[in-house]
Amino acid sequence: MSDLFNLGGLGVADDNSSLSTGDLRRKYNFGSRVSELAIAQDPFFRLVSKLSKKPTDDPQFKFTERRPSFHKRYAYLYGTNGNAAAAVTKHAALHANTTKVIMAGDYKSAGNEGNVYGNTTNKFDIGTSGTKPEFFMPGQLVKIPTGASLGDAASTGYAVFRVDKVTDSAISNMKLLEGALIKTPSALASTYKHDDDKDNVTGSQESLAPKRSFVIGTAHEQGSGYPETWKDQPFKTGFGNTQIWKTACAMDNTARATVLKYDASEWARVWKEKLIEHKFDIEQSLLFNGAGSTAQDAWYTDGVISYISGFGNQFALATANKTQDDFLDDLSAFLDPRYNNANATVFFCSTAIYNWLHKISGYFSNNVGIVGVGNQTPATDGTSYGRADMTAVAKKKAFGVDVTTIGTPYGDMNVVRNIHLDGTNIGMMGVNMKYCAYRPLVGNGQNRDTSIYVGVQTLENSGVDRRVDLIQTEAGMEIHMPESHAIWTV
Repeated sequence: MSDLFNLGGLGVADDNSSLSTGDLRRKYNFGSRVSELAIAQDPFFRLVSKLSKKPTDDPQFKFTERRPSFHKRYAYLYGTNGNAAAAVTKHAALHANTTKVIMAGDYKSAGNEGNVYGNTTNKFDIGTSGTKPEFFMPGQLVKIPTGASLGDAASTGYAVFRVDKVTDSAISNMKLLEGALIKTPSALASTYKHDDDKDNVTGSQESLAPKRSFVIGTAHEQGSGYPETWKDQPFKTGFGNTQIWKTACAMDNTARATVLKYDASEWARVWKEKLIEHKFDIEQSLLFNGAGSTAQDAWYTDGVISYISGFGNQFALATANKTQDDFLDDLSAFLDPRYNNANATVFFCSTAIYNWLHKISGYFSNNVGIVGVGNQTPATDGTSYGRADMTAVAKKKAFGVDVTTIGTPYGDMNVVRNIHLDGTNIGMMGVNMKYCAYRPLVGNGQNRDTSIYVGVQTLENSGVDRRVDLIQTEAGMEIHMPESHAIWTV
């Protein structure tokens, strides 16, 4: 710190101990270099600013979500023969009669927005506005699950329905399909029909799949012409705001000139602390801000936790009774390859959950030496069956951040301790770094990323016997694709 205020360029030494602010005639863009300070204290800001920095030239920036639709060609049987109360039954002779089935969806056709696990705040109920299944066409084959009774918990078979005609149902936001059953189970009592269960659609993909009717291909007559087609709309746009953070460093010139013990320059010591404080404030805002707004003449950017709480996956994590098996169930729902993957996801944990994850994945006795715990059945000789579903396999640094790699059946978890989650009800958050970005305002030759304004007040320019420097950042948080993010509450 002895050379803190030389007239050289602004920089950070390799040991993160020396900074320089240059002379009073210059403004210095500190940019991502502010993240070099106290890396372990603010890992989210560090990683998002390194992995996904995307400058914006508009303080209200826009972005686009894109979701594929090929795996979303499903619907729920709502009724038959134009009657919501009737079930599909087996005809005495297949193709003898025309069958009519009413189909309803549970995701927005525009943008392919669907439900995510555990989130009831912004769910899409069956048959609500915008959920009409527009993909049905003549010639399609539709697999309809069947059960012993209506709404049975598990399917016992399935019927195959060939679509001959598609029209809008008299029931709003639903489609009426006319065709014939070409395959039925040997003992068809009824099919899944969800008019009484239309609000209960927020479970995992695994729990909902048995209730869904899927398109399983097409079948056309010999010599027939080209089929009808359909066009999806996989895009949805969103926007965010930039926010201005300011931190001042002020001291009278008498204090600046006084030589002290330990840190000779109080000004130098305070300056470094203010830089860390500024970065600390940015981390807190990016995590805990509410939804972006422009209230009270100031602009506020999105907070990641608020966004995920409102739209993303939600799980409970009470370590006193949460087993490894329970947690693996969470991961299977969250890391569904149709919507998310582990490679791009970072799991930011409170200290308590960070320790818990290491305990369940890092100790041999926890994985192998347990006899008769939970669903594990002891062997006849009194020993247990060995298990190692989660294993801490490595610790590495990514952009200076300590990352523990925990192997699971659903991919490697990249686990990072984040002290900002300590003392909150958020034990862990999984953030897919592909679908979030740090957006500093840059345009017209102006870079509003973290900048240092030296000498905004001095004796020379104000007549006041003190010096004030300013640290300022204007940037925003972009986060989208809520199915790719999750929180675990404690």
